[in-house]
Amino acid sequence: MIQTVEAVIDEQGKVQLLEAIQLSVPRRALVTILDEGPTSFADETALLSEAVLAEDWNRPEEDDAWSHLQSAK
Repeated sequence: MIQTVEAVIDEQGKVQLLEAIQLSVPRRALVTILDEGPTSFADETALLSEAVLAEDWNRPEEDDAWSHLQSAK
């Protein structure tokens, strides 16, 4: 099975995978260098804002406002 994993390569050529992977045996890999810079900062921003947004999202008023989208029980 072919699997694509996002990574960042620094100026010295060190490759850092942006997600954990598990392999049962060593595998060959191909590296494609993209023109744009890394986008990992967007993920960090989302994680940092999650707690602040949760304060607003986890209110009873929010549950009531979105209750029509929940499936009938």
